[in-house]
Amino acid sequence: MKILLAATLSLLPLLADAALKAPDYPGCDLKTQRHVEGETGGAISDPRQAHIAVRADILQADIGNARKARSLSQAQADKLWRRVARIRQDANGFVKKQGFLSAGERASYDRELDEVAAELCQQPLKKGRF
Repeated sequence: MKILLAATLSLLPLLADAALKAPDYPGCDLKTQRHVEGETGGAISDPRQAHIAVRADILQADIGNARKARSLSQAQADKLWRRVARIRQDANGFVKKQGFLSAGERASYDRELDEVAAELCQQPLKKGRF
């Protein structure tokens, strides 16, 4: 019994360290996500709009996976999902209205998606360029 207790206690630091690490979701790699390119076609007519759409798809998939893994409550997952959906809808609205998504608008949406990713991945958002 003492051996089992000692073995369990020796594993606790390893388990705690694993719990503190950010999940290994693609959306957590912000540097890579900033350079993702999407394809135009169908309802997506602008390359910057395509970028936002791909990032939104990746984050929504990660949110679903985090919910399945019980890393997020249903309420947290719903909140993040709706936020990503709103970002996608806003970007699509700009393209529909203006015919394109400006570099400034893309940067703004990227920052919002970075905030969602930081919340999902439970890591602090680093300021500055990626």
